[in-house]
Amino acid sequence: MTTATTAPTTTAITDIAGLVTNDPSLGEGPLGLIRDAAVVIDGDRIAWVGESSKAPATDNRVDAGGRAAIPGFVDSHSHLVFAGDRTEEFNARMSGRPYSAGGIRTTVAATRAASNNVLHANVGRYVAEARRQGTTTVEIKSGYGLTSQDEARALTIAGAHTDEVTFLGAHIVAPEFADDPAGYVDLVTGPMLDACAPYARWIDVFCEQGAFDGDQARTILTAGKERGLIPRVHANQLSHGPGVQLAVELGAASADHCTHLTDGDVDALAQGETVATLLPGAEFSTRSTYPDARRLLDAGATVALSPDCNPGSSFTSSMPFCVALAVREMGMTPDEAVWAATAGGARALRRTDVGRVSPGARADLALLDAPSHVHLAYRPGVPLVSAVWHNGTLI
Repeated sequence: MTTATTAPTTTAITDIAGLVTNDPSLGEGPLGLIRDAAVVIDGDRIAWVGESSKAPATDNRVDAGGRAAIPGFVDSHSHLVFAGDRTEEFNARMSGRPYSAGGIRTTVAATRAASNNVLHANVGRYVAEARRQGTTTVEIKSGYGLTSQDEARALTIAGAHTDEVTFLGAHIVAPEFADDPAGYVDLVTGPMLDACAPYARWIDVFCEQGAFDGDQARTILTAGKERGLIPRVHANQLSHGPGVQLAVELGAASADHCTHLTDGDVDALAQGETVATLLPGAEFSTRSTYPDARRLLDAGATVALSPDCNPGSSFTSSMPFCVALAVREMGMTPDEAVWAATAGGARALRRTDVGRVSPGARADLALLDAPSHVHLAYRPGVPLVSAVWHNGTLI
């Protein structure tokens, strides 16, 4: 007895005013821009791109109506497994008033107390929110549990929403270990890592004054590498420190924040494979100095952008917002910012199947209600994403 199989449906998206492919072999400049373009989707993959007039026959056809299209945004840094609200903290900060309610520790307490159903619902809501704004790949960290059980729980929940799961037990020293940070490092590198490694691809550490110093961060990341996890580092956000140099030394996929850099840090990023992931939402939400993207790009470093969605310092899931901030405040051109939010994020996740619209890539793309990708910076705050395809499905 034979079982009939159904061939994947093919769809052509035609009359695209400007298609960002991120493949220079396909079009103009580093973005591989194709004008009056079409894309053919076969199942969950891109099968063909080119001029609209040359599009092959397909099962379905979608008329883009002269809109622009870009690869789906790739968000390589988020903290979505949390409960609670820190509105009062933000309001106090923006009003110039002191606030001492505990910051991350407040979220840790709320997250520990939340049920699995509540945390699942929260993550699902934020992922859906990001997708409506064109994000089709998202990394999600733990870091608000800080016990072996709660960190493993957070990773399991994150894994239900993405394949890009990061163990961040070293977010801060858990409150129970406030007087014994060395004991907490032992926990993170021992029982907690044992509980969490099976559920994660990455390991991260907040290497900063008030969190973990360079020696502690090296110990944690090295232990993770020995368990098969790939390092990424919260580096140089609040001050100059060892985070960037450590990230490059250990072959981390990314050094995230990179706000306070020495010439040596910039050179290390330019000469190494570690991506500098910039998170301008954090500076916007804390009124801090923005990273100097121009300095990094001119040195030859690879730059990615991410919203850094978290409840304390950057409660936004909007990549278009971060593109506009990067252009206005960080010295990036619109082309560079769009590349960093798509192909740059893919580099930071060591992915080759996302962040581009070219044959063989995953069929993730966003249609903009505008004739050019430049409108993402030109019209800040305007909801320009009019349609999103994820894994070949219009969502």
